[in-house]
Amino acid sequence: MNIYLDNAATTPIDPEVVEAMIPVLKDSYGNPSSIHTDGRVARSIIEKSRKQIAKLFNTSPAEIFFTSGGTEADNMIIRCAVDDLGVKHIITSKIEHHAVLHTVEELEEQGRIRLSFVQLDEKGRVDLEDLERLLQKEGPTLVSLMHANNEIANRIPLKKVGELCKEHSAYFHSDTVQTMGHYAFDFSEINLDFATCSAHKFHGPKGIGFMYLRNTSTLKPMITGGAQESNMRAGTENIYGIVGLTKALELAYEGLDKHRNHIQSLKSYMIKRLKEIIPGVSFNGDSESEESLYTVLSVCFPSSDIDEMFLYHLDIEGISASGGSACSSGTNTGSHVLRAINVPMDRPSVRFSFGKFNTKEDVDKTIEVLKNIYK
Repeated sequence: MNIYLDNAATTPIDPEVVEAMIPVLKDSYGNPSSIHTDGRVARSIIEKSRKQIAKLFNTSPAEIFFTSGGTEADNMIIRCAVDDLGVKHIITSKIEHHAVLHTVEELEEQGRIRLSFVQLDEKGRVDLEDLERLLQKEGPTLVSLMHANNEIANRIPLKKVGELCKEHSAYFHSDTVQTMGHYAFDFSEINLDFATCSAHKFHGPKGIGFMYLRNTSTLKPMITGGAQESNMRAGTENIYGIVGLTKALELAYEGLDKHRNHIQSLKSYMIKRLKEIIPGVSFNGDSESEESLYTVLSVCFPSSDIDEMFLYHLDIEGISASGGSACSSGTNTGSHVLRAINVPMDRPSVRFSFGKFNTKEDVDKTIEVLKNIYK
């Protein structure tokens, strides 16, 4: 039986989410922009979902906009901040998701912004003093720092960064894709202008997410056409995806503490067992810290005879894991995140990421496979 330990890439959809989506797929086929009964029914489903999501985050439904996922949301927020808010300076880090990095690098190449990278320590943690120094530079500024890194589990102090941005009149965008559904957010208590979400990271469907835009934002749409999403994102809405997103988020919030305790126990157990069976094993970034993202563990293994085939060997044994972000799979360049924090590239690094459906037996079986590699 396959052991799935790649939940940071995507999670298996919850059966209760599927059950919530099926009636909408079968019966709610009206276009939400149509004025007839079928269209109005579809529209009411979307707006009910928007209200339910806004309630979970203690914000207004008018600040929630549905997208195809986190990449689209990150792109729109960053590009439109430059186009519509006059942002000339963007501060980010070298370990951001490529949805952010590639976007800001392109804007810099076009001569539209000045790009600054905040310093990181040896674990990949953001240097807040350096961030404050960068914030003192002139020009309208956007800070874009992910809440938790999808490869090495580092988490930024979201509230503190928000306070620094407010103090220096900078806009603050956080890619919160890896933490939505895993941590509670109260947007009324955080100085956060923009945030992003993708349902498939917390047992929802792929192809649906949302962006949070604080009501002071004056962004214009990146995708133009119809007047959907209050004229902010054209295109017929993914109504069954929206229902699935909403159900997955509600289930996540209902079981937040239970699932966190369960998943953290699996991660801690795996760290303990790896230290016991593999001399010289180490953990990348902030993976081992209690403050890190509890779903992700990045492990740097000692060299062996199968270094280049390490992930393939795990796959043959029925274990799904990754060497980094799944968005970069198929490339030969390695992880930009691991390179940025000087992880030895001559040793295999594997990201194990856990979900609520994983068990202690999954970890035990994985440990046995790893033990056999190094026996």
